[in-house]
Amino acid sequence: MAEKALEITHLVKTYRGGIEAVRDLSFLIPTGTFYGLLGPNGAGKSTTISCITGISMPTSGTIKIFGIDAVSDYKEARRRVGLSPQEFNIDFFGKVYDTLYYVAGYYGLNDKERKASADSLIERFGLSQYAQTPFHKLSGGFKRRVALARAMVHDPDLLILDEPTAGVDVELRHELWKYLQELNKAGKTILLTSHYLEEVEKLCSHIGIINKGTMCLEGTKESLLSDGQTLEEVYLSATKKTEVTASIS
Repeated sequence: MAEKALEITHLVKTYRGGIEAVRDLSFLIPTGTFYGLLGPNGAGKSTTISCITGISMPTSGTIKIFGIDAVSDYKEARRRVGLSPQEFNIDFFGKVYDTLYYVAGYYGLNDKERKASADSLIERFGLSQYAQTPFHKLSGGFKRRVALARAMVHDPDLLILDEPTAGVDVELRHELWKYLQELNKAGKTILLTSHYLEEVEKLCSHIGIINKGTMCLEGTKESLLSDGQTLEEVYLSATKKTEVTASIS
């Protein structure tokens, strides 16, 4: 059996006021998988990612990253993960190179390793001419490139991408698709959330659909689309059933 890159068991996250963003969510991602996590706004995707990466503390349940408990052994688990969030949380006045160099140090890379990683990613993402440019002066597409480069700077085993191509042009989107496919073929495990269903269908081998904080459908792409339905049809059917179940309960 393949090693589990990510295993979430009965995850619950309840915010102040009794708002239950995630309720009894369980799924696992085998190592080397390109996993697409779908769901409407407010379904619990970003909350789940926040719990995985330690931004939020789970109310109950367990999260293991390559067998490491994400709560009790947070530092070791977090070192195995790279996160490119939906919202930019990068120093708007920090220069591109400095941002990558600093974050690499945060993950324990020495000076030589930090420089090598920052230089390599700046070249890979076509950022050479912007290396000394403050983040806030970049276009939306280049900001996305920096966010992804920052997630990759410590060469994580699990890469989490929350809407990584939101707001970028078609050409850049296809460039990023190609790069992500290369990473996955080289063995990188990737968890992707996206509202672009064609993006998930093109890139992902496994798909999970969540709504109202719980998993409503999961499987390989081939199994979910085996009856000739499109991913959009499968998605709409799965989320509609969850809405009906929630209203009945």
